Parts: sequence; C-alpha cells; structure tokens
Amino acid sequence: MNTLIEKYFPHLTADQKAKFSRLKDLYAEWNAQINVISRKDLDDFYERHVLHSLGIAKIMEFAPGSSVLDIGTGGGFPGIPLAILFPETEFHLVDSIGKKIKVVKAVAEALDLKNVRATHARAEDIKEQYDFIVSRAVTAMPAFMPWTKGKFLKRSINPLNNGILYLKGGDLKEELASIKHPYTIHPLKEFFKEEFFETKAVVYVKVNT
Repeated sequence: MNTLIEKYFPHLTADQKAKFSRLKDLYAEWNAQINVISRKDLDDFYERHVLHSLGIAKIMEFAPGSSVLDIGTGGGFPGIPLAILFPETEFHLVDSIGKKIKVVKAVAEALDLKNVRATHARAEDIKEQYDFIVSRAVTAMPAFMPWTKGKFLKRSINPLNNGILYLKGGDLKEELASIKHPYTIHPLKEFFKEEFFETKAVVYVKVNT
C-alpha cells in the first residue's frame, strides 16, 4: 500500500488498501500498450493521479447511494480512486476517446469495482442525471459548464448541494469570472503538503436544480 495515500486517508479498510496498492502496476501494464499517463507522471503516480483525484474527497464525502458522473475521465481520474474510496457511491466514467475507456473498464474489472461503469461517449450525449459531476481540468470552466446542463438530479442527499467538483490548477479568478452559479475555490495545499499541490484546487460550483 502506498504510504502517501494512508498518510492523508488513515481510515481505509484492508480492501481499499489492497485496491489502491494494485493501481500503479495496473496502469503501468496498460500504459505500455495504450499511453494514458506520461512516463514522468507514472513515476509520481500516487501523488499526481491518485492523491490529486482524492482531493475531491477532502471537500465532499459522498453519501451512500449518491451518483457521480466523471466527464473526460481519461484513464479513469478522478473516478477510479474516488470509486475505491466511496464503494457505496455509483460512478459513471465517460470519455470521448475509446482506447482510454478500454483502460478504465479493464482497471475497474481487475479491481472488481462494481460501483463503476464506463462509457465511450461525448459528454453532450449523456442523458442521465446525477448528484454530482466531477472532472479533472478537461477544459476551461466556461466551456465545461454547457456539458453539464440538465444532468443534475432534483434531490439532494449530500452535505453540499448538487453541483460540480472540478480539479483545476493556476489562477482561476479570470476563468471563473463569467460563471453565473455560486462557486467556492478550495486550495489543495490546505490538505496536502507536497509541492505539486501548491497551485492546485477543487472548484465547487453549486448548481440550482
């Protein structure tokens, strides 16, 4: 088990520890066939992919029975690490690149993640509704917002109102200036001490359903 994950999430079950510990080898194996992670990032895999994804969990602890859509999941981030951490939450991982979804499906199957399904599709083509939508810097927020329209459930069963939890880096003020919905920026350096997180944040956008 990677000690970096245990450092910040000390209450993991044995099953969760086992799943997290298998992740790097699974991605290294698939990366040799389908390039979903840069070689440098694979060296810092647990910091730059797993822990970064789990930054969302420091802002939002999903209630059992919640449903979450991961738009532009790539090789499965942030969806796969979040699915391990929240086994009673349903995760739908979507990407427009088929070979990346192939990797997601293979990793989810290898880890027996029954709360994960993966779809090769554009975000605009997804017609279901969810409690939350997550993503990791697939595009600027003004371009991302239209992809989420009509995709939120009316119910609200979580500590935060239904909305978007978006992992993003850099200066966000200008990018978020045109957003009409209420939002808050949560710097990840408040939770994680590694230098990588110095400029990273989770943006929560409250969406009125």
